[in-house]
Amino acid sequence: MDPVVTGLIGIVVLFVLFLLRMPISFAMAFVGWVGYCYLTDWGAGSKLLARDFFETFTSYNLSVITTFVLMGTYAFASGVSQRLYKASYDIFGQLRGGLAVTTVAASAGFAAICGSTAASAATIGKIAYPEMKRYNYNDVFATGCIATSGTLGILIPPSTIFIVYGILTEQSIGKLFIAGILPGLVMAALFCLIVFLLCYLKPDWGPAGPPTTLVQKVKALGAVWEAVTLFLVAIGGLFAGWFTPSQAGSIGAVGALAMGLFRRSLSWRAFWEATVDGVETASMILFLIAGATVFGHFLAITRIPFILAEWVKGLEVSPMVILVIITLIYLVAGCFIDAMALVVLTVPIFYPIVTDLGFDPIWFGVLIVLVSQVGVVSPPVGVNVYVVKGIAPDVPLEQTFKGAVIFVLGTIVTILLVFLFPQLATWLPHYVKW
Repeated sequence: MDPVVTGLIGIVVLFVLFLLRMPISFAMAFVGWVGYCYLTDWGAGSKLLARDFFETFTSYNLSVITTFVLMGTYAFASGVSQRLYKASYDIFGQLRGGLAVTTVAASAGFAAICGSTAASAATIGKIAYPEMKRYNYNDVFATGCIATSGTLGILIPPSTIFIVYGILTEQSIGKLFIAGILPGLVMAALFCLIVFLLCYLKPDWGPAGPPTTLVQKVKALGAVWEAVTLFLVAIGGLFAGWFTPSQAGSIGAVGALAMGLFRRSLSWRAFWEATVDGVETASMILFLIAGATVFGHFLAITRIPFILAEWVKGLEVSPMVILVIITLIYLVAGCFIDAMALVVLTVPIFYPIVTDLGFDPIWFGVLIVLVSQVGVVSPPVGVNVYVVKGIAPDVPLEQTFKGAVIFVLGTIVTILLVFLFPQLATWLPHYVKW
């Protein structure tokens, strides 16, 4: 059978396995292995499978994933997220829609030490939803805000998707981290603006909380020192060139543990559960990368990526139109495939096309992470929406999706701003040494 036809059949089978709920990493590895064996021989395919998995799980460069994931889980176990929310509440809680603004601010703060969208939504949501319920916030408004604010976790550094993108494309992880800061802050500000507009149009959706004194607000600013310190030490050290990415994540993880021990808020049980949770999350990401590597080798011998690249280059349209088409593909595919899986599956195909067209690879990385955020809260996958469903089981899924769609407007505007003003993503990385 022609290799191209074999590749197309493999892609169809892969999506069928996705629909059958087979784990994405296993589906990619299985289809890639069988396809490679069919086009070469079973011995070569089996050696490829073993080599790709071994090299993924023994790669020093990929250890950065584990270290930054553990930094986030240890920060949660040490109570950093709870104190972040309390501080944000003291500052913004007395405003109309203040709890929603608090949720956005706390999510942005926790994103700076976490890196996972689902973990951010779950962590902040467990604290935020009971408070919103207590003050009679509208369910659509509250759950939509929690789900969408969690997406800041894959944009504001450290981001696991930026790490994977950097490894796949051999770009500087430090530059990618720093590139996400300004777009992340812009998007958080837009989420807050949406909160104020909604509460102006529908005052009953977000009633104001009890007022706090100026002294309480000043004390609250002092309570965020842990998150700020972790961010400055880990990401600031990476920015200055003091640490490699793996070292930065390790120092951040140890720092989060030290804070928990200093405050005596970290028990042995919490430490163990955080470690297990971090290792499970990191293993899931590594399995995704290994599976995508096997599938990528299969696609390479079918020559589909090269044929697609040549076809795109032959289109008589401007490079920007081609980039818009690629962005739309990500928007649609993100509604059906998990963001991390989508990145590891498609970046090897689209990255060479984008760089050949002359676009900045760091800017493109920020762009696809932004676009991937839309899929995280869009049906039918909508990972964050299902996370929030676990926190608020009494709220129907369709209501959370409805609320998330409202806040996604902020993400869409951020995407447009990054398109129109690439400097949002490219200015700060010029000053990074790693």
